[in-house]
Amino acid sequence: MTDSIRPLRWYAGLAVVFFGLLPATMVTLLVLGGNTPSQVGFLLVGGIPLVLAAVVFAVRGMISADPEVATRRLQLSMALVAGADVLLLGGNALIRMATE
Repeated sequence: MTDSIRPLRWYAGLAVVFFGLLPATMVTLLVLGGNTPSQVGFLLVGGIPLVLAAVVFAVRGMISADPEVATRRLQLSMALVAGADVLLLGGNALIRMATE
């Protein structure tokens, strides 16, 4: 039996790591180091839960046996990562432009 969503499992996992966890960590370190305006810290309140939800849905999608359910969960995880990126990275850029 061929696993038709195997590439989706890999790409969703990589998306969560490279576009979810790493940017959230970088923005957190910028805020903790004082290298960015303090208002950027408020973006973490919304961004971190989005990334954590994306991780949960990605893991649940990777271990799901039903391909349709797995596909839906993996796509949701990638959508949550995209939302977190817009919030964290876009918000950081907008706040930096407004304060300079």
